Amino acid sequence: MSSLIDIQNQIAELQARAQEIKTREFNEKVAMIKETMLAYGISVEDLQGKSAKETKAKSSSPAPAKYTGPNGESWSGRGLMPRWLATLVKDGHSREEYLIAK
Repeated sequence: MSSLIDIQNQIAELQARAQEIKTREFNEKVAMIKETMLAYGISVEDLQGKSAKETKAKSSSPAPAKYTGPNGESWSGRGLMPRWLATLVKDGHSREEYLIAK
């Protein structure tokens, strides 16, 4: 029959061996991942989910106004229609009435 000390020593030995295996396998996997990334031209940004479009510098100037409201509001025509224009359209006006002439 094994004593408690023998079992604890076996546990410690097995934990040390498990840590060695984990470290070795970790290093092997990291090397394999680096090799694959190099072969396919994968960057860290690719792994973080950033698309090529997101990594490009964004335009520093906003889009020019395409519509202007009766109270000086403006809208570029991009994104959701602003409340001021949605209200006017709901009241029977046309978006084209507020289009800025070029």
